[in-house]
Amino acid sequence: MNNTHTILLIAVMALVTALLRFLPFLVLGGKRKTPEYITYLGRVLPCAIIGMLVVYCLRGITPLAWPHGLPELLAVAAVALLHLWRRNTLLSIAGGTVCYMILVQVVFR
Repeated sequence: MNNTHTILLIAVMALVTALLRFLPFLVLGGKRKTPEYITYLGRVLPCAIIGMLVVYCLRGITPLAWPHGLPELLAVAAVALLHLWRRNTLLSIAGGTVCYMILVQVVFR
């Protein structure tokens, strides 16, 4: 694979990504009211996605073997507390990730 081929691949991927991002605005237009089902999905999907991510992240816990899921549960508690304290999603996610990595790499080694 040469450099021209790589550049063309990146350009096509960038074009398709941009088109997919702009497509809803092109289809719906700027003056029409947003359809009700789109508004509904905008309300319910973030919570559903977060719920699925929590289940995905906690699926590997083995409660009968050491450390009994303690690092995961403590990191989830850290995320919840950080979010209740500051209401900042990025801070909550970053803080929970740092907490989990410290617990796994240092505390529950």
